[in-house]
Amino acid sequence: MNTPEAHSSPVNRERLFRGICFALIPTGFSFVLVSNILAQLKTEFILTNAAVGFIGGAALWGMAVSLLLVGPFLEKIGLKKATVCAFLCHLIGVTLFLFGYPFAGEEFAIWVLFLGAIGFGAGNGFIEMAGNPLVTALYPDRKVLKLNHFHAFFPGAMIVGGLLGFFMAQSGTFIGHWTWQIGIIYIPILLYGLMVLPQKFPKTETAAVGIETAELFRYALTHPLVWGLILLKVVTLSLELGPGRWIPEVLQAAGVHGMLVFVWITFVMLILRIFAEPFVEKLAPTGMLIASSVLTALGLYLFAFIETGMVPLLLAGTVFAAGVAFYFPTMVGLMSERLPRAGSLGIVLLIGVGFLGSGATNAIMGDIADSYMPDALDTGQTVALLEQVEARYPGYVAAAEAAEGDLEAMGALGYRLVDVENALRHTNLALEHYRSETALDGASTGNALRAVIDTGVPEESELIAEATSLLRPADNYGGRMAFFWVAPFGLAVAVVFLILFLRDRQRGGYAAVRLGS
Repeated sequence: MNTPEAHSSPVNRERLFRGICFALIPTGFSFVLVSNILAQLKTEFILTNAAVGFIGGAALWGMAVSLLLVGPFLEKIGLKKATVCAFLCHLIGVTLFLFGYPFAGEEFAIWVLFLGAIGFGAGNGFIEMAGNPLVTALYPDRKVLKLNHFHAFFPGAMIVGGLLGFFMAQSGTFIGHWTWQIGIIYIPILLYGLMVLPQKFPKTETAAVGIETAELFRYALTHPLVWGLILLKVVTLSLELGPGRWIPEVLQAAGVHGMLVFVWITFVMLILRIFAEPFVEKLAPTGMLIASSVLTALGLYLFAFIETGMVPLLLAGTVFAAGVAFYFPTMVGLMSERLPRAGSLGIVLLIGVGFLGSGATNAIMGDIADSYMPDALDTGQTVALLEQVEARYPGYVAAAEAAEGDLEAMGALGYRLVDVENALRHTNLALEHYRSETALDGASTGNALRAVIDTGVPEESELIAEATSLLRPADNYGGRMAFFWVAPFGLAVAVVFLILFLRDRQRGGYAAVRLGS
């Protein structure tokens, strides 16, 4: 249907809205499937919690780079060209991430994964860059509501991707390997390209009323409330995405399939965003954000103290989901409704700086988890296990070196040279720290245990099982402590949103600002 709100008669508003919503599916797939394969990457590539968080954070940094380096020039580039860039970055990023597979165990392999994550993260960023201003241009009278509908496709995609990842992992076949789980992201990328790229796109809201780019920059870069909302976005996005990436891994370490809890969380988010209208009408954006912040903090505290049990964990997940559901779209809507002269630049800065700041949260939470890991490890048992590795694994290294070049002999060993070398190297590092400090180091000890598990030496099945039994509860405890230390930030931003809410009430209630009015 063509309407004046679309700012251009040839634009099919409903069709374009459906298409740009579908373009969020690769973003949701990439978030949930990367979370689902963290354990595989950690073991196969011999990575610390911090390193895995670094890769997870790279997707967020890729979004931030595309948003902050290209986004400010969206008025010149146009919404359609930004969408084409998203399509290309998605294709290249997923391909590069998969290219890391042959180099598992090599030290540089983490950088191949990192660059791939940056690539498809950039694609996600371009979709955010084009999609949010596009929705506000298509629906200037219903920004917050339609942005919630638009962003409902993100948790919707995570549900579909999460279920696919779960059944693939549980299949016990080759499709459970991380390469197949990442590879299925190609499907929605190609589909949204067919749906969106042939469409006619409108101008941005500010371009439609004749606001010059220079004025847009002046207003957005100098208005203090713009930067105040950006700072709040960094915190709210960190509260949503940082813990969101770690929840499946932490619960998996407790023997609970964390992806099922994660799918439940995203289902609650999906329902709340689809039916956001009564919340928008009764609470206004600032009231919604107060409730979101309190519930998010409460949910993280519940995850920190609930160690296992599906029902209690689902309760924690429900509270957390109810908290984070409205964060992203409502923050974007608040920026666009209260500061419309900031235009697409305000939205881009809000999301871009938000992702840049929240990307560091993954690595910070990984460092917190690593630092608490020794508290959950039996020091004597762990050291004894590592000393067994130190004593016995040089023999496996020697046998593998002797078998090199003889494919039959290498196959008969049942393990790879690079794997046993990595296990021995990381074990030596962990023992070196323990012997000099008389205390376990979380990062190096966790690395050593993961490397031992990854060797798969047939003769050491009991040792590998013992390493697994040591590592899983330690990973779980470290992750829960990371949730505990992040939760207070939710209460802090709740206070800020409460101040904004009370300020609006003093002025007669919340009111959106319309350009040209």
